[in-house]
Amino acid sequence: MEFILKIVRSKGFDAVMGGLLGVVMGGALALLLNWLHEVIVVGALGMTPPAIVSDLVFPALGALIVAGSGAAGFASGLGLFQNSWIGRFFYYASANSLFRGIVGQLIAGTLGLAFFNLVSGNPALQMNEPALVFAGITSVLGFLLGSGVLTDWLLWITGHPTPLLHGAPPGKPEWFRYFTPDVNHKVIGIQYGVTSILVLLVGGLFAIMFRIELAQPGMQWLTKNQYNTLFSAHGIVMIASMLLGVGAMVNYLVPLMIGASDMAFPRLNAFSFWVAIPSVLLILGGMVLGGWDTGWVGYPTLSLVTPEVGVLLFLMGFWINGFSSMASAINAIVTTVTMRAKGMTPFRMPIFVWGALGASIIQFTATQTVGVALTSTILERAYGLTFFNPVNGGDPILYQHLFWFYSHPVVYLFVLPGLGVISELLPVFARKPLFGYKWIALSSLAIAVVGFLVWAHHMFTSGMNDALRVPFMFATMLVAVPTGVKFFSWVGTLWGGKLSFETPMLFVLGAISVFLIGGVTGPILGTVPTDLHLHDSYWIVGHFHATMFGGFIFPFAAAIYYWYPKITGHMYNERLGKIHFWMMVPGFWVMSITQMSIGILGMRRRIADYDPALGIAPQQILITLSALIIGWSVLIMIYNLVSSVRTQPVASTNPWRSRSPEWQTPTPIPEFNYDVPFEVIGEPYDYGLPNAPYLKEMDVAPAPTGD
Repeated sequence: MEFILKIVRSKGFDAVMGGLLGVVMGGALALLLNWLHEVIVVGALGMTPPAIVSDLVFPALGALIVAGSGAAGFASGLGLFQNSWIGRFFYYASANSLFRGIVGQLIAGTLGLAFFNLVSGNPALQMNEPALVFAGITSVLGFLLGSGVLTDWLLWITGHPTPLLHGAPPGKPEWFRYFTPDVNHKVIGIQYGVTSILVLLVGGLFAIMFRIELAQPGMQWLTKNQYNTLFSAHGIVMIASMLLGVGAMVNYLVPLMIGASDMAFPRLNAFSFWVAIPSVLLILGGMVLGGWDTGWVGYPTLSLVTPEVGVLLFLMGFWINGFSSMASAINAIVTTVTMRAKGMTPFRMPIFVWGALGASIIQFTATQTVGVALTSTILERAYGLTFFNPVNGGDPILYQHLFWFYSHPVVYLFVLPGLGVISELLPVFARKPLFGYKWIALSSLAIAVVGFLVWAHHMFTSGMNDALRVPFMFATMLVAVPTGVKFFSWVGTLWGGKLSFETPMLFVLGAISVFLIGGVTGPILGTVPTDLHLHDSYWIVGHFHATMFGGFIFPFAAAIYYWYPKITGHMYNERLGKIHFWMMVPGFWVMSITQMSIGILGMRRRIADYDPALGIAPQQILITLSALIIGWSVLIMIYNLVSSVRTQPVASTNPWRSRSPEWQTPTPIPEFNYDVPFEVIGEPYDYGLPNAPYLKEMDVAPAPTGD
């Protein structure tokens, strides 16, 4: 193992990686130049260059670009050209774990495909489904090995010492920590957050593409198969984005809020992030291999008989993502239960920690059932076992039970941290105590528990036993009770408060308004008679998006703005933040309400075309324009976050005058969070009350973390 590490950490290996990156980038540039030549010179200008240009000059120029770029990358890996931007780019871009993980994934996937085919007597690179499944699994292992996230564990099992190292890799700058496996929970939280936003952009782009198609009846520019793949990928990619966003908030905030020096299992924490990356790449790879037309739910028997092999990579990507969820959940639960500061009893914890704890319980327990459903589908499709196909004696409704036993609680996995953010921020900007703290805390656990009892309301039209409908209908209504507790608390907190309306507070209020739209439209779908009428309509689309945006997306935006000064040390641009809000929230109101209105008029979900006689073309245009406005607002947010680090003033240690522990630390936060640990001696939300301290510093060493 040490011999392999010496090779991987040598300049020769760096040079090979740099050269490989150079060849890839050179090839991409050569293809771009050729495409521009075809589109502009030949297509737009109508000019036909001499044959010698097309047959000799352009290929020679492309080869020269590839060779030159590869040579530059190789030399940069050897440490040359370090004083030039191109040398530094190739050196650091080829040394980061994302690039090396992708290289490892491609190599291991190819080797896995060839090995399985050769053992089976097939041509080495034949894309048959059994071999593709094996290759998908080996590709994930290749990514994890290439990224280096397994290195410490491999050293440990081979008997070598594995001290827990903090800080940047030897010889690398501090910022490089964010591009490699790192054991600090704050670094991992930022890795989760940035990746979440990038994946959100990909999923949002898919949505805008098929929304443009739906703006008018008839097929405009997509085929029906392309539409099916885009909306299916949009669903699962956005879910992956929200899972990453939950990981960002939980990883960054929970140890800080409870006074811990790190997560309980730092290496497992790093693994939980890096294993999520190849899962997303598998899902996107499924689009390259023909896509899939099953929706994000992957229902059999369609997922068993659809001819596109991309469905297998989608199912495997979904399945692998579960490892990330469960590893992250284990860490959050153990950290919260065992590493709280002295005096921090459960009912003295910041309220966000309660939401994170409830979400982690769901994440750890429910994910296993969807893993069973996905594994069974893969085995049935690729290897001929029988679970769900009724032709062979299977039961497709069994898949739905397994799937929704996970996928309804997972809604609360997104929502509980989001509602925790709302409850966390309201007292800060209202300057008064959180109304009904204990009730809100317990309501998070109640939502998590009741969420496991309502899954079959997604299946009222499935053909399941009629006797099950009524109990699930009543259980669904029961969810409104703990959710209503939170709404009453928020109103009580706002009532009589000294409100201020900075961008985080605006997004909190926007989240409450949008989540309320999702809340009042949900019971209509939870009662059997109305659900039978609306189940496959766009009412579902509007309701679900309101629940997700109000319960997670808007609180996530509020959290980003609120903790941005602590993360970066700078304030954000308030004007741009408010522009983001005033574009995104009204845009979403229009989009969601209009989606539900066309659902009542007969617009079905999951279809690429609709009857012009429905008379809903104006509403479809309005929905598409609203989606574009939301997309532009997200780009404004990203510009604000990136530019403010350079252009905005340095933030004070506690710009919001918060009582929460993370705001009592210096900025930047020390490596182990609290150089001087604290003791909790009061209540967390006694804003505006005289002589009501929450924390007291202690002169003892911080508690160590383990792995």
